[in-house]
Amino acid sequence: MAGSQRYIRYILLAFIVAATVFFFTSSTARYQTADQLQKTAELLKGQGSIYGGSQSQAQHSLSVDAAKADATTTAASSEQTSSSSDTSPNPDYGSKTHLAGETAPGERMNATFVTLARNSDVWEIARSIRQVEDRFNRKYHYDWVFLNDAEFDETFISVTTALVSGNTRYGKIDSYHWGFPDFIDQEKAAAVREDMHERKIIYGDSVSYRHMCRYESGFFFRHPLMMNYEWYWRVEPSIELFCDINYDPFEFMVKNKKKYSFVLSLYEYVDTIPTLWDSTKKWIKNNAQHIADNNGMEWISDDGGETYNNCHFWSNFEIGSLKWLRSEQYISYFEHLDKEGGFFYERWGDAPVHSIAAALMLRKEEIHFFNDIGYYHVPFMHCPTGAEYRMEHKCHCNPSDNFDWNGYSCTKRFYEMQKMTLPEGYEKEQ
Repeated sequence: MAGSQRYIRYILLAFIVAATVFFFTSSTARYQTADQLQKTAELLKGQGSIYGGSQSQAQHSLSVDAAKADATTTAASSEQTSSSSDTSPNPDYGSKTHLAGETAPGERMNATFVTLARNSDVWEIARSIRQVEDRFNRKYHYDWVFLNDAEFDETFISVTTALVSGNTRYGKIDSYHWGFPDFIDQEKAAAVREDMHERKIIYGDSVSYRHMCRYESGFFFRHPLMMNYEWYWRVEPSIELFCDINYDPFEFMVKNKKKYSFVLSLYEYVDTIPTLWDSTKKWIKNNAQHIADNNGMEWISDDGGETYNNCHFWSNFEIGSLKWLRSEQYISYFEHLDKEGGFFYERWGDAPVHSIAAALMLRKEEIHFFNDIGYYHVPFMHCPTGAEYRMEHKCHCNPSDNFDWNGYSCTKRFYEMQKMTLPEGYEKEQ
């Protein structure tokens, strides 16, 4: 009997050791290591920056980015809402059961989270929502607007409504805004997609990706549901927030007179925007009144505006002013670019469009870098620089995987433009 008991104990011990090894190896494989990140950066240097993921990750991120999909619907914009009451944005907190957590005191800004997603993204966006709620929104209860080129189904609505502590609103995108404008030469656009496919340019042959970039550049902020708000925080499926956010970033933006903010920046893939800067210079020539004094031109150009250095804010994370995006200056710029046709004749992304617009139209001090918001979107991580801050805010990111001080990041250039002191400890993360 004693021998049998020892035998059983040996088996149990072996099982526990095997389970422990599996846990640690599987958990560390989730994020890119420093070596893997360097390899990704080297790939980007050869091919250019890739909005939403590297070439090797294209299949994975198609479920996220191509979830904005081909526009096949012709129905006009419509609205669904999880709340049957006709309320103003961010109503009394007692109208909904919230996740556990003490509600933060103070007033709320007229703001919302906003996400483009398809029904098939439900579990990826559920993960993102939980990240945002656990790290921030469970104490602030801001609303969340979901937009789709098709009707949201009951599963998507019920899952997201249950997770969001504020009100949820669901909107359908107008077919004109998610389709080809009538001035686009379809044969020319198709030829471009075929050429980019042959050259293996990421999303080069995707129609849906182009619709998404055009929509994020010029229309999401004008959707009827978004017209209720003045501020937005963009969230995409499968992102991660690494640190507690114990203040209201929306309130910070308002009180400090900021209009646009970011957490990651990098160089754009040159072959996707060969004529974007030429088109921008045409607009600048005829719209000098829209160019701000003390603007951020030096961040996007090394020669006073003659050429574009390809720096852009990675727009899958943005907190910004909807009033600015709806302004005459921004709408003028977008409509000019739209008529140029580069969203379809090339593969212009919303990230460089937003970034160039912010650099030209806003004063430098109106653009903010949120070093304190730890963030991950495949394949890049922003881990706040500063060990003390990371400990105090329960951050769980590895600072050695931080992309900010990598040679392919434009964040150091942003510090230089703003004449800001680089954060203590940054040199250890280069």
